[in-house]
Amino acid sequence: MTVTAYTLAVVLDLFVVFIGARFLFRPEPSAAGYGVPAKANGAGDPAYLTVKGLRDLTFGLVGLALIAFVSAQAEAWFMLAVAVAPLGDMLIVLRHGGPKAVAYGVHFATAVAVLLSAGLLFAA
Repeated sequence: MTVTAYTLAVVLDLFVVFIGARFLFRPEPSAAGYGVPAKANGAGDPAYLTVKGLRDLTFGLVGLALIAFVSAQAEAWFMLAVAVAPLGDMLIVLRHGGPKAVAYGVHFATAVAVLLSAGLLFAA
């Protein structure tokens, strides 16, 4: 179970690093996948794309650092706290008329996976 707990945590952290980097380097397609598309060609305010990218990149790097240099329990507490982010993302997508399939199938599912990871890490 310990191997599963660590593996899931590392995979989730790396995935969030990837998502953050993608938002920084390919913001418009990333926003579409997020469930709230951005206006094309930089029209409007692209700041939320940069904020989302930086937030996710930071969460992923902090998670990797905790699991590498602190402990599984520290990572578990971090995962428990950070599960708020995908739940918030789900609400943002729903509030702004995004697809329910993305809200629940991506964001809610991510929150469940993060909470499962936290539980496994607490048990490790």
